[in-house]
Amino acid sequence: MKKVDVNTITEEVARLCWEACYNLPKDVVKAFKKAEDSEVSPIGKSIISELIVNAELASAEQVSYCQDTGITVVYLEVGQDVHIIGGNLEDAIQEGVRKGYKDGYLRKSIVKDPLIRINTEDNTPAVIHTKIVAGDEMKITLLPKGGGGENLSAMKFILPGEGIDGVKKFVLETIETAGGKACPPFIVGVGIGGSFEKVTAISKEAILRDIGSYHPKEHIAQLEKDLLEEINQTGIGPQGLGGINTALWVAVETYACHISIIPVAVNIQCHAARKKIAII
Repeated sequence: MKKVDVNTITEEVARLCWEACYNLPKDVVKAFKKAEDSEVSPIGKSIISELIVNAELASAEQVSYCQDTGITVVYLEVGQDVHIIGGNLEDAIQEGVRKGYKDGYLRKSIVKDPLIRINTEDNTPAVIHTKIVAGDEMKITLLPKGGGGENLSAMKFILPGEGIDGVKKFVLETIETAGGKACPPFIVGVGIGGSFEKVTAISKEAILRDIGSYHPKEHIAQLEKDLLEEINQTGIGPQGLGGINTALWVAVETYACHISIIPVAVNIQCHAARKKIAII
């Protein structure tokens, strides 16, 4: 059995907070460059060019790529042969977020009560998803999720008879409603199946998949390709100012569901598609 001290977890989470906010993933920057080459709108091409420069400056200067450093979503995959010592796992995660946002000079965006709305001043509490897996390692995936994409994300139950056409219709309606308000070019995560809470969870997990990595099931991979093409035919374009690059990528995740329903969720990730992973 492998022992992991909570102090190690706290330090890793803190590091992930600022590194995620300073450095866009390589697959995202690569997708920017591909979009810049393909964009037919002069304004759209100029916007994407600025996004690339912004990413380079943020990384070089070690400052936040975007002022909205998000709500911190943490995915934990804890090996069943890992033994946490020295304290409580969730407390260690929250302390890591607290330290990361303070030491990294990241904007604190969380209010303690959704109605009274007093800022917690340390970006906690984070949203934590924990999964027990085989092995003796702990994988921490940190996702700083900005408010714009969250605001325009959506979930709906469609009838089984609506099938794949109903899924496409809802996804496109969600994207068209979002328009430029959610800072395109997007990464679009789509969840299909499960239950009310499960479908939204897997739609967010979908945006963690690297750009260019299709779903292993052929019919789902084809759906991803179809949705990307149709979304980019809307003409919304970079920052909603027109063009053929409304989305950089569409990823779909599925789960078994009840015979009478097809739950569908769309989680929009803005161009600040930040994530960082550590394995302990």
